[in-house]
Amino acid sequence: MKIYHNPRCSKSRQTLKILTDNGIEPEILEYLIDVPTIEELKTVLKKLGLAPIQILRKGEGVFKEKYKGQDLSDDQWLAAMVENPKLIERPIVINGNKAVLGRPPENVLELI
Repeated sequence: MKIYHNPRCSKSRQTLKILTDNGIEPEILEYLIDVPTIEELKTVLKKLGLAPIQILRKGEGVFKEKYKGQDLSDDQWLAAMVENPKLIERPIVINGNKAVLGRPPENVLELI
């Protein structure tokens, strides 16, 4: 399993705890430091079954300042997330061909 993780986020920490409490030591990807590529995000989105706009953190200041009210293509949203990884919803947990958003953290139980 892999987790796109932000250690400063309580939901991300709670999701990681659920995994470790169930004996799973996932590969931890700190996406704010090791920013995923557009191709990596496309792969994750396919596993989630979601569109880029569905994993955008619209409450972030950078979204409000740069992107609010804009009608961008999927590729443009992906480029925005790579440029500003704070825009990527967290945490995302991947197990093989499936992935879930850890909001709420209990969603990760679907993958165990």
